[in-house]
Amino acid sequence: MRVDRFGDLDATLAGGTDGKGGGDGPIVVLLHGFGAPGDDLVPLAQVLGAPAGTRFLFPRAPVELPGMFGDARAWWMIDVEKLQRDLAAGRARDLSEDEPEGLPDARAKMASFLASLDSRLGASAPLVLGGFSQGAMLALDTVLHVERPLAGLVALSGTLLSAKTWVPRMPARADLPVFQSHGRADPLLPFSVAEMLKDELRGAGLSVTWEPFEGGHEIPPPVLDKLGAFLRTQLR
Repeated sequence: MRVDRFGDLDATLAGGTDGKGGGDGPIVVLLHGFGAPGDDLVPLAQVLGAPAGTRFLFPRAPVELPGMFGDARAWWMIDVEKLQRDLAAGRARDLSEDEPEGLPDARAKMASFLASLDSRLGASAPLVLGGFSQGAMLALDTVLHVERPLAGLVALSGTLLSAKTWVPRMPARADLPVFQSHGRADPLLPFSVAEMLKDELRGAGLSVTWEPFEGGHEIPPPVLDKLGAFLRTQLR
């Protein structure tokens, strides 16, 4: 593995022909969730069984979260106190009408990241973009705002944001293969809203592989197995 900078973001590179992102194989970019360290998802490069030579990049979110344990990062800030109140009261968190204040800046950083990646690693390589939780939301938002061809989108325990902006943009990505997973008992991002997202994507013509599971806000081993199969299909 190695760390390099693309645009405004540092990223850990793994896989490829040398274990450090070398070669000219397909590319998988995965974004971590809120409060996670920048290298949170790096172990996935070794367990997903992607095609030989696949290069993995794991960008580090730019917002550092002081007062949290270790290297805690975010793509944009959330109201943690409100989140805690909602969880304590058992209120469902439907964020479908929310447009986070920091989302446009995060989107711009991801667009710059992808442009730098293309210029340095090759724009012709098939690329899958995805993430977990907040990272999944940013991945989807980026896909709906940039025109770069993609081999697939991965949304692990994400949710529908800014529906009035996202939904009209979805048809432009018709036929894009999507892998979406969500836990039926997710306490942070309700399963019902994830289903709404799935339905909107399918209604717009995207090809969604939907993987619900009996669990919470997580990526369980069966989902990893199915995600690996998705990558082998889309990157072959």
